[in-house]
Amino acid sequence: MGTFRNLDKLLDSFTQGPIPGCACVVMQNNEIIHESYSGYADIEKGSKINDRSIFRQASTTKLFTYAIGMMLFEEGAFRFTDPIYDFLPEWKNTTKYVQVPGHGPEVVPVENPITIRDAFTMSCGLPYCMRPLDHVTDNPTVNAMSEAVRPYCTDGKIPTLRDEVRAMGSVPIMFEPGTHWLYGLGSEIVGAIVEVITGKSVRQNMKERLIEPLGLKDTATFLDDEMLGRLVTCYFITPDKKKEPMPEEMDDILKIGGTPEYSRANLNCSCRDFAVFMSMLANGGRYKGERLLGRKTIDLMRTNQLGPEQLKDFWHYNGVDILGYGYGMGVRTLLDKASGASNGSIGAFGWSGGYGSWAEASPEDKLSIVYMHNTQGEHNELFHVKVRDVVYGCIE
Repeated sequence: MGTFRNLDKLLDSFTQGPIPGCACVVMQNNEIIHESYSGYADIEKGSKINDRSIFRQASTTKLFTYAIGMMLFEEGAFRFTDPIYDFLPEWKNTTKYVQVPGHGPEVVPVENPITIRDAFTMSCGLPYCMRPLDHVTDNPTVNAMSEAVRPYCTDGKIPTLRDEVRAMGSVPIMFEPGTHWLYGLGSEIVGAIVEVITGKSVRQNMKERLIEPLGLKDTATFLDDEMLGRLVTCYFITPDKKKEPMPEEMDDILKIGGTPEYSRANLNCSCRDFAVFMSMLANGGRYKGERLLGRKTIDLMRTNQLGPEQLKDFWHYNGVDILGYGYGMGVRTLLDKASGASNGSIGAFGWSGGYGSWAEASPEDKLSIVYMHNTQGEHNELFHVKVRDVVYGCIE
């Protein structure tokens, strides 16, 4: 069996290479069993990564959104077979593009409406294009999305989540709902449905349903000055391997009083806090005596929802770090240890984010693993799978 010294050494090897700083927290049975911190939160200032460092979560925020959606499901607020237009009437008359030989793409009505299940499983046919483009692409759906959201982005305005989702209701989608997997607007649709059902923003739902009950003191969607002071600097890695800090103005949307209705309820948190959230999922929805989500509901969440053709899409899009995994209700879920060359447990599930975060919950082991670093686009999968493999090697 490996030891956690191997994990410490692994993180140190990352920060001796392209990664400025990183952190990893491992919990089992709702207790921290190991923490590793290595490298710099800010190279120029010489500040080190530690247990209070705040990391941008980007797409790992989706795990919070989907968990809240699963809470509403077990409260009876919807069924996954419900069409999204029951909650978002703008989507009543959805259309799709079809390729007609000799004529290019034509718009026709969908055969079946987009369901809530399609939104949770990224099978609704809409990629990401949340701001107007200054050029035409070769994807007619992306071009239509660009024009649909343009009226909401004039004079420097930023659309709300409901504005974005409402605008996209008129866009012809890329394929018949439920027939392919495509990373895109699904989580935003789920978020909009959460807002309609609860009458509260996704941010407020995160605070009331997860952040406060779990006691996550170092987690927020907007940051006050004290938390901004602990926010790690994010670096872009240039082609010649230099580390360039992200422009400071890119963090304006994170500041209290900046853009309160900004559609993305992007989380910012410590590695410890996110590990607590994942530990709750790994332990049947319970943390420190508090039950937030049912064990059977979590089992549904981590059950693969994709058919053979959708799985091909999923593997093709995500690359080597997703081999062996399927996709459940908003999460990757391990189906096959052999094809993924993984020493983890079947049914372990989670997601990752564009700034380097990676999270996994293993109900079989009552284990959560959360890793974070502070770069964007530096072949994250090469680091994530190594962390996964080393941690599982340490578990009895």
